[in-house]
Amino acid sequence: MPPPEHPSAVPLRELLLAVGAPLVDVLAAPAGLEVPVGDVVILDPEDETVPYAGDLVLVIGVRGRGAAHLVRSAGRRGASAIAVKVDVAEEAELLRATAGESGVALLAVRPDVRWEQLQSLCRSVVDDARLTLDTDIGDSIGDLFSLAQTIATLTGGLVSIEDSASRVLAYSGGEDADELRRLSVLGRQGPEQYLALLREWGVFQRLRAGEEVVRIEEHPELGIRRRLAVGIRAGSQPLGSIWVQEGSAPLTAQSEEALLGAARMTALHLLRHRTEATAGLRLREDLLAGLLEGRIEAAALADSIEVDHDHAVMVAAFAFSPAGGGAAAPAEAAPESRADRSEVELKRRRMTSLISVHAAAYRRDALVTTLGSRVYVLLPNLARRSAEASVLALTRKIVEAARRLLGVAVQGAVGSVVGRLTDVTESRGEADRILDAMSRDLGMDVATISDVRARVLVSETLAHLRADPRLRDPRTARLFEHDAAHGSELVRSLVAYLEAFGDVRTAAGRLHIHPNTLRYRVRRAESVSGIDLSDPNERLFTHLQLLMEHGG
Repeated sequence: MPPPEHPSAVPLRELLLAVGAPLVDVLAAPAGLEVPVGDVVILDPEDETVPYAGDLVLVIGVRGRGAAHLVRSAGRRGASAIAVKVDVAEEAELLRATAGESGVALLAVRPDVRWEQLQSLCRSVVDDARLTLDTDIGDSIGDLFSLAQTIATLTGGLVSIEDSASRVLAYSGGEDADELRRLSVLGRQGPEQYLALLREWGVFQRLRAGEEVVRIEEHPELGIRRRLAVGIRAGSQPLGSIWVQEGSAPLTAQSEEALLGAARMTALHLLRHRTEATAGLRLREDLLAGLLEGRIEAAALADSIEVDHDHAVMVAAFAFSPAGGGAAAPAEAAPESRADRSEVELKRRRMTSLISVHAAAYRRDALVTTLGSRVYVLLPNLARRSAEASVLALTRKIVEAARRLLGVAVQGAVGSVVGRLTDVTESRGEADRILDAMSRDLGMDVATISDVRARVLVSETLAHLRADPRLRDPRTARLFEHDAAHGSELVRSLVAYLEAFGDVRTAAGRLHIHPNTLRYRVRRAESVSGIDLSDPNERLFTHLQLLMEHGG
């Protein structure tokens, strides 16, 4: 008979908040992350007499596929989770499937982690029966100040974030502060004489009532300029408010939408003390990253998002160029090599914050994470018929805002519509393919896979040709050499001719030359290169070779 649940059991989620990414990754969580962990035990494969019910089991002495039978045993005995060291991806897939069938959460322990270190840390969390984090509160404060600056950028105003007692937690920089803002920032709390006026006008009552953005008109005689405010809430519980004062220029048209999204984002920072909320947000980002990379199961995010299977799920991806111009860098590129690293990181954080605000305004259950140089947005529970058009519109809005407000060259891609959270890797993969094509050959800022599937396939084909010297045709190289030596335009003319399927008049019109001139250039290209354009295979491969070198 399994032992009763330990009175100090804590959810697996809290253990992950403490040990998380530095030491372990979640590979499977078939029952979610709220399963209780009552104790932490070390299991020697030679001795399987340890009681498992409600425990986190740390498997020593065996790793990878060799631990599969122990995962099954842990599931049968009612363990909450089992931790195994995993070296290669193939072993991770096998163990993940085994854990899913056995109904037990599976944690992959980094190979260099010492078991006694992991046991000590996990047991301290369980024994205290509460979250024990060493996160510096300054990190959370910094996050709020960064968010305040993002809101200021989106609204064009001066921002302050306050708690439910009107204490100023963070604020943006900027000039043209009125008397109310000046006194609030200096005193780190709203001055009572102004707070009394706001109460009299019913502002606080409206902020506590719901998600309404409240407008406060200008009162020059009181030293109060025009303002917008929104309440920060967790369900029915008010947590604070965000205020935007209008400066010398009017607030932007999207100010109210930005405030709504920002309020939802800020709520995550204020819940259950700011350090806990920041850690919780990072855990959600880490779990989403694992889901998009195919490292964990969708069930691990079940506590963060409730997915309606009658609705659609999509992923949007964003890439940017730190220099502020040109195409965004591909996933494998290192933008830090082209700009100061600290400046790049600052721009990346600002872009991520801007994307998060827009995504939260669009859908409360949107999740955002960063992988490499790209930012990904998971959008669940979308109406199937309008999902693609709606997410495309959101992506365009984000790209335009990032370019206009942050001065960075941003490109956005929308992956395919999928029916289940478990299929988001497909949507993410297609978004990545679009961004890769954009960085190589596709001169667009925003696209969906359905818009550009053929162009993406051509771009990927050209990338394959570029990567393999054996697939180069030396005859096309002669055309480029001839143009360089004689100042001719044989390559450009031949590309236009092939794109027009041999229609001389159409191609000549695009080049703004006489048809006879184009006919001469085509014959000359055949003569110089030795290519026979009457052969369909040579014609097809020549077109690909020219696009590969000339640009698609």
